[in-house]
Amino acid sequence: MPTRLILASGSEIRATLLANAGIAFDVEPARIDESAIRAGLAAEQATPRDVADALAEYKARKVGQKNPTSLVLGCDQVAALKGEILNKPETREVAREQLARLSGQTHHLMSAAVIYHDYEPVWRHVGMVRMTMRQLSDAYVKDYVDRNWDSIRHSVGSYKLEEEGVRLFSQIDGSYFNVLGLPLTELISYLILRGDLET
Repeated sequence: MPTRLILASGSEIRATLLANAGIAFDVEPARIDESAIRAGLAAEQATPRDVADALAEYKARKVGQKNPTSLVLGCDQVAALKGEILNKPETREVAREQLARLSGQTHHLMSAAVIYHDYEPVWRHVGMVRMTMRQLSDAYVKDYVDRNWDSIRHSVGSYKLEEEGVRLFSQIDGSYFNVLGLPLTELISYLILRGDLET
């Protein structure tokens, strides 16, 4: 019988990706102080990749400690421009500033996933995508943010590729699933290897 999988995230897009792939799972969002953890990692000069990996592990561990017999999947995504981490925008002005900085530049998205089982991490993966943004006019950036604010305020980098945000980019190198925040093909490979998914 397949081991129960728990998604330690309230992300609708991650849940949709798992459901669309025919993977059975439960949802139990991890309650962690992400700001404090990020601040601690920044003080240690952790790389953006390590920040994404560490936050995914914190989430998996938090829920995994209460569900040791389950596979608990923690995820996190980090956007970085020239090594500097971009956060979810708190205001429309911050979103406009982020997009103005990203305009005409290449930045990286790190999509981390960690699985906890029996009180320890048993699998982890960080997928990376190179995102090259078109040169954007100030007027378009303002209109884009105003049109999409309710959606993009929850997204690192102030865009959603699965929506109008796809128009912002001239080139994307990497997995679409990683852009959406879940290294899905690698996760599926692990679940098949364990015998929890048929192929």
